Amino acid sequence: MNDQMLDPDSDDGSEDTGPVQQPRLWQGNGWTARVIKNDDDEGWAVAMYKDGEPEPALVGPWTMGRDKKNPKPLDTNAFNTLIKTASEVIRRHEQHMHAILHKNLYIFTEQGELKVTLDIVPDDDDPYAMLAATDEMGEQVARVRVAPTFKLTPSSAQAWVENDFRAPR
Repeated sequence: MNDQMLDPDSDDGSEDTGPVQQPRLWQGNGWTARVIKNDDDEGWAVAMYKDGEPEPALVGPWTMGRDKKNPKPLDTNAFNTLIKTASEVIRRHEQHMHAILHKNLYIFTEQGELKVTLDIVPDDDDPYAMLAATDEMGEQVARVRVAPTFKLTPSSAQAWVENDFRAPR
């Protein structure tokens, strides 16, 4: 093992200075807030980036400072509020994507109630969906691959069941 790796006081050129807390740039808790010039008008905006993400999760207007020319400096309270707001935006986006990609409904058959699910896999090269049926005991009774454009409706689910769970075309 390299001696430099064992010596915490060695100078390897990189310094861990802790979180950045500058008037226009704050980093911490997995987030970066950057105050930027608002291209749309004379004011300022703040962009919130989740660590590792190239695009901001949130961009919003930022308050002018007392001189009415420069932006108000970031502070702990503002940064924490921005984290909370950006996290909520991400959570809502994830919920929306889940609702788009995962559908389910219940139908009644001679054998009892079935839960029919459609799970879309948005693969860039080969998108598809899985259509599945589960009985009242939670046992999967059928599962087939379908086109990602398949529309799950009570009538399409009923037709699938009546067709002995063969993949719809």
